[in-house]
Amino acid sequence: MKRRILCMGAHPDDVELGMGGTVASLVSREYEIFILDLTNGEPTPHGSPETRAAESQKSASILGAQRRTLDMPNRYLEETIENRKKIAAVLREFKPEYIFAPYPVDAHPDHIAAGNLAESSRFYSKLTKSDIPGEPYFPRRVIYYFPVHIRLRIEPSYVFDISSHLETKRRAIECYESQFKAGKKEHIIDSVLNENRYWGFQAGVEAAEPFLQREIPLFKNWPEGYK
Repeated sequence: MKRRILCMGAHPDDVELGMGGTVASLVSREYEIFILDLTNGEPTPHGSPETRAAESQKSASILGAQRRTLDMPNRYLEETIENRKKIAAVLREFKPEYIFAPYPVDAHPDHIAAGNLAESSRFYSKLTKSDIPGEPYFPRRVIYYFPVHIRLRIEPSYVFDISSHLETKRRAIECYESQFKAGKKEHIIDSVLNENRYWGFQAGVEAAEPFLQREIPLFKNWPEGYK
């Protein structure tokens, strides 16, 4: 069985912006990746639910990932018991080893809520004698990718080499034409990729994405695979 990872975003394009290169890299190594958008991201100035759905599915196909969008409200996403249960049901269905989610310190309230929901829904997923569909299941770790709405001075737990997948990340982000209109599209995308090049420079590679774990990372068979 392929190893499974769930990547959670408050909106379509969150996962691509924060960790699109990592998704592409893991898929190339035969991990099974499931992208879970908690909202459809609408309303926005130039988008619609139908447009965002088409864009997000096209992007997922470029990355090689499965994708599902839940019915939580954009701009009003909250860390509620109802939302914990909805996500926990998905966790029980997909059974990922790891959950990736937005780092819950951000200017965007939806990103804060999504990060907190990752932790609480993980806990709810293991509850017995509950009305959550499926059998109890507990993913091993929650790992955070970093937000795009606030410039933090961050100290990641690790960075992931995406040098071979930087252009795939670009193509995945470019699918969101309604969000990155001509005139600002290239500036925003280049800014994101330049930040990946910065983290790559710090690690001695072309490009990397930063991540944070609250739980201490564990390396087995060190130093094999460690650089």
